[in-house]
Amino acid sequence: TNSLTMAWRLFKNLSEEQQRYEKQLIFEHPAFTKLCQQLLRDARRMTRGDLVFSLHALVNLGVPQNTLLVQTLVRVCQEKLNQLDNRCISVLATTLAGMDKDKNVSALQAGLQLLVEQRISSIRDIFILQNLMKCLGKDAPVFLKKKLEMAVVREIDGLTFPNSLRMFLALAAMNYCSLPILNPCSKKIQENVQDVTFRQLILILEACHTLLYRNVKLFSALADYVNSTAYLWDKRQIILFLSACETLGFQPTELLDIFAEKVTEDPDFLNLKNLLIVLRVYSRLNHVPRVQKDLFFETLHSCLNKCLPQISNTELLKAVYALGILGYLPHRALDELLQKDSKDELTLSDDLKEQSTMMLRCVKTCMELDSPSFTKPAFLLTENLSPLVSLNLRKAQEALIELLGDENMFRQTVLLPYRYHIDFEIRMDSDRKKVLPIAATDDHPDSHVQRLAFLFAPMSAFCLGTTHPQGKLAMKKRHLNKLGYHVILIQNKKFQEMKNEDAVEFLKRKIYSEDAFSFPEATVQDND
Repeated sequence: TNSLTMAWRLFKNLSEEQQRYEKQLIFEHPAFTKLCQQLLRDARRMTRGDLVFSLHALVNLGVPQNTLLVQTLVRVCQEKLNQLDNRCISVLATTLAGMDKDKNVSALQAGLQLLVEQRISSIRDIFILQNLMKCLGKDAPVFLKKKLEMAVVREIDGLTFPNSLRMFLALAAMNYCSLPILNPCSKKIQENVQDVTFRQLILILEACHTLLYRNVKLFSALADYVNSTAYLWDKRQIILFLSACETLGFQPTELLDIFAEKVTEDPDFLNLKNLLIVLRVYSRLNHVPRVQKDLFFETLHSCLNKCLPQISNTELLKAVYALGILGYLPHRALDELLQKDSKDELTLSDDLKEQSTMMLRCVKTCMELDSPSFTKPAFLLTENLSPLVSLNLRKAQEALIELLGDENMFRQTVLLPYRYHIDFEIRMDSDRKKVLPIAATDDHPDSHVQRLAFLFAPMSAFCLGTTHPQGKLAMKKRHLNKLGYHVILIQNKKFQEMKNEDAVEFLKRKIYSEDAFSFPEATVQDND
């Protein structure tokens, strides 16, 4: 057992190429064959520790699972399962997690799960608990996940910083979001953020994504740390970090600005893969640098042009779409995309067809509405989609009726050109003092009539913890501005949580405030 364990400890620290070479040497060595034969003979006489550590070493050294030796050790572990102490249970769980399912392995896993359930109240070692959580994984029954959670919570006060990091990964492996564990762990990580390695940064964010755990304070602490040490990181590492933030819908504003400067100073590192990630991140998070935004766009445009000879149709569409969301039209790439479309060369796989059709439609809309030559139409053809509003807009409808006194003072579920729709439309006089009946303004179109568009959007349409709209919603707001609307964005979840009288007062402030009628010069590009 000691020989095998030492071989495994030396083996695991080698590079992948060295491991392949050493593995061949080990397996061909005559002493290894003798060792395995002795192990097979003595399996039933071994102590519990020697038994599980030998199996662990053999599996990790790559001895095939279907060999008589491995299968014999698995069966002996089954026979001696009740004799195993907590440490042996932890090692065995780790070993089984790395093995393929077969009859003997499945039987041993089932027995181990029952044993963990019986022993869990006696396990005080946080490391063993974490190991069991990782190894039992997402397939563990909910009641067992709950028992493991309670066991960890019992020891939570003794949780160290390294244990806090491992706990995130253990919970992600179980796919079990436990706030009583995650919140203290997050706090411990924030307190020791300077000790987090780059790989750990990414693993934490990936675990949060798996667990649907959204902690703005944690994300901000990690982003501030990367921001303050940005000069130490490779640009590709920052791209990976920003990509992980984008997946969570979190906008690390300062870091995005700093990285944009790095891109404009030295764009040569932006190969096609990195360029597409950067475009996706900045467009989804609707982030335009506060300084040198034109230079940033021109740099990305130039990099895209260099990649055009080897770019695929799907990648070309994604790149143009991302820049379109940000209000920038890359003319050369756009021309190539439209030529392919007109010749029916824009062949895309079936699973991407629906999404690609939507993206292409958006690109064509951006071409029209974001063109410098576009002027606000004097008359806008609209129609009401339905006299009924969806359940999640019922509260807003009732608040508007109470505020304005009549359903004829607003329109609901309005369809506009370019397939845009708005939840509610209100029209006001030029002084913004009075709401006008819809019918009266329909009969006598007046250029001085002010149009308000209310969009009740889900929280997922905004960057995490802010009212900053993400790319698609920001693009819609920009385009509605171009069509002559003053757009009021409302986070529907927060609106639903308001008392009725507060909801009415809230809409009143939105309708009659000066802010509702200000047209920012570049709506999508404002980061406030």
